[in-house]
Amino acid sequence: MRLLLPIILLFSLLTAGCSDDPTKSDPYSNWTAEDFYDEAKSALAAGEFQTAITNLESLEARFPFSSYARQAQLDVAYAYYKFEEADSTIAAADRFIRLNPRDPNVAYALYLKGLANFNRGKGIMESWFPRNLADHDTKTLQDAIQDFSKLVRQFPDSKYSADAYKRLIYLKNELAEHEISVAEYYIKRKAWLAAARRAQYTVEHYQQTQSSRRALEIMAQAYKELGLTKLLADVEHIIQANKTEAIATAEIETETLESPTISN
Repeated sequence: MRLLLPIILLFSLLTAGCSDDPTKSDPYSNWTAEDFYDEAKSALAAGEFQTAITNLESLEARFPFSSYARQAQLDVAYAYYKFEEADSTIAAADRFIRLNPRDPNVAYALYLKGLANFNRGKGIMESWFPRNLADHDTKTLQDAIQDFSKLVRQFPDSKYSADAYKRLIYLKNELAEHEISVAEYYIKRKAWLAAARRAQYTVEHYQQTQSSRRALEIMAQAYKELGLTKLLADVEHIIQANKTEAIATAEIETETLESPTISN
């Protein structure tokens, strides 16, 4: 009898636990995928991004094959972006791209990735000072360039591509100026080889920027100081060719302005 009593008590506890209303332990057990999605959209509209993230992630976890699941994957990347969680934004966007490689909304996911890296990189640009330029890591900005470039290349007709292209131009100009500042930092310390390498990098990677002309001048100065006469002659030839091309282009533009087409 002594052995039987504990068994009866244990059985009673187990059956009591099984008979509890499951909604008491999980208040969302009766929610549908649409319920989670509607709550997430309302939270996004109200600026309650953490709540939106929770609902969107719960939606996909509970209803992975529902019609709302794919949209939730995309919306959670946006919610993380608005919540200023750059790493989570990029991870969510990458996940959407991996799971839905042929979805046209891949363009939007790439755009979000680019924006996340772009905004994170603004703090880097604002902290650049001449005395410490060589120490700064520009990987975040390079990642933004990669994201925007992929968007423009793969989805040229996307409504996000025009803005991505503008940001690309801005980023490349900023990074080119950074490289020139680093090169000039080395010039002041007469580190001619290091200066030449940074200037050469600018010419190779940011050829269409305004800083490329200054990069060639730095290369010429560095090669002269290093006694590299062959390289100096090559750079001076490029500088002269660029000047000739610029003069020719200016003359063509002047002629175009002076001779407008007259329509009858």
